[in-house]
Amino acid sequence: MRILVVASYNKGYYAPFIIEQAKAIEDKGHKVVFFGIQGKGFLGYMFNYFKLKKVIKTFSPQIIHAHYGLSGLLANLQRKIPVVTTFHGSDINNKKVLPFSKIAMKFSAISLFVSQKNIDIASPKDCLYQLLPCGVNTENFTQVEKDYAKSRLKLDNFKNYVLFAGSFMNEVKNPTLAKKAIQLLHNVELIELKGYTREEVNFLMNAVDAVLMTSFTEGSPQFIKEALVCGCPVVSVDVGDVKDVIFNIDGCYIAERDEKDIANKLEQAFSFKGKTEGRKRIVKLGLTNEIVAEKLEQIYQDILIKSM
Repeated sequence: MRILVVASYNKGYYAPFIIEQAKAIEDKGHKVVFFGIQGKGFLGYMFNYFKLKKVIKTFSPQIIHAHYGLSGLLANLQRKIPVVTTFHGSDINNKKVLPFSKIAMKFSAISLFVSQKNIDIASPKDCLYQLLPCGVNTENFTQVEKDYAKSRLKLDNFKNYVLFAGSFMNEVKNPTLAKKAIQLLHNVELIELKGYTREEVNFLMNAVDAVLMTSFTEGSPQFIKEALVCGCPVVSVDVGDVKDVIFNIDGCYIAERDEKDIANKLEQAFSFKGKTEGRKRIVKLGLTNEIVAEKLEQIYQDILIKSM
């Protein structure tokens, strides 16, 4: 199959999980080409229409897979090629964006949601939809010895480290709450997840004593799934699908949106020794890139059969 992936390129690169998903599809023998959207907001996205039409004419895709609601809306302005749209959370949780996402749902051949919470919020009607979280690249994210990972990153062996779920500049991630919790702890450093390569992120998730998520909203955060694959203890508020994914895993904790409770859960995570069973959980849930690619392949094939 020939698949055209439509996604934002506003940061000068595609989201890593989108690239890794596309690579897993390519590994199954399909041809994947990217169309990068440049421009923000409704009008910024729609200004890409004629460029998209040119790529469609040149590449002649059989399927267009759009990531996020506005990308799905743009892709559906043409009605020749069937569109699969994956909604990742911010396009559902943001009330200003949700109306545009609903239009994309209506015209997409199928809408894919990464969490049940997002389905509940979106309340898709008169359209085909499915729950399908993004998978994790279990080749890039592997388990290595903690001491080795810390030495690679030049981290202090006599300090506890917590990896935050994003940039401190991203208000949706709620860094203020995370920092308040860390201030209640002794000799603990909060590391901002910003500017690292994927290889370095893998080492970070093996080196730190816990990862921390305090976000206001999420879909099915890759950050948590990648940490689980690395066997890293997790502390998170109840957001997105995190509670379901980490349920009953020793060393993983759901905290209240309160700095004292978060600090308490982090101390419990620090006391956990060794690797968690997170990697087994991700495999059991079918959340590896390989399994998700198989499901996407079947979705694409079903759409093509219906469009004949």
